[in-house]
Amino acid sequence: MKSFVSRCGLLLSGLAIGGCSGPQMIDTGRVGIVPAYSLPEPTTADLTAGRRPHLLGAFDRLSVEVFGLPELSRQVQIDASGHIALPLAGILEVAGKSPEELAPLIEARLRGTYVRDPHVTVNVLETVSQVVTVDGEVHSPGLYPVVGRMTLMRAIARAQGTTEYARTNHIVLFRTVSGRQMAALYDLRAIRLGAYEDPEIYPNDVIEVGESAARRLFPQILQASTLLLTPLVTILNRN
Repeated sequence: MKSFVSRCGLLLSGLAIGGCSGPQMIDTGRVGIVPAYSLPEPTTADLTAGRRPHLLGAFDRLSVEVFGLPELSRQVQIDASGHIALPLAGILEVAGKSPEELAPLIEARLRGTYVRDPHVTVNVLETVSQVVTVDGEVHSPGLYPVVGRMTLMRAIARAQGTTEYARTNHIVLFRTVSGRQMAALYDLRAIRLGAYEDPEIYPNDVIEVGESAARRLFPQILQASTLLLTPLVTILNRN
């Protein structure tokens, strides 16, 4: 078992044991294990505010600048229904749009009110709609914004790093993909050694640093391997 873990990445699914020559699988009674190297990326439907580039969501704070017209420029906060209100442009639905998509919509509204050749830029000042949860044995558990590209190690660093009691081979990442909840087990030691890449983090991901979640989801693997040389992924619910 230990040699198998060191050779292959693992994805848990409801499959039976396969041959050694093909994708090897292990039957645990509830799920099976097949090779994979990371969680798949979530679809747009999995995220309330979409995926990269940054898409806007409720309570994000924006800076809207209309070139040459400071009286029309201002900072606004998206309301709970995903709308903003601007002078002359009126009320706009912005949730799910990127700043780059929103700017020409505001320009079009302003042209409709006879503002000549408006040029608008939209910047995100603060985001609360795209966050990752970091919990468990970290110094500052909580919600952290995902702006641009974030990785597992960066997210843990944002939470002030692991505590002295943390088991760094027991890092579980939870994600919903196409309506199915999935979890991946990572070993920070292996990532630091270059055994595999630092995985990318997306909005709504939940990172659990500690032993309980790992032992509940991956008990056989943890008993068989002292250094996880490839990530393990499990599907927690299936249709």
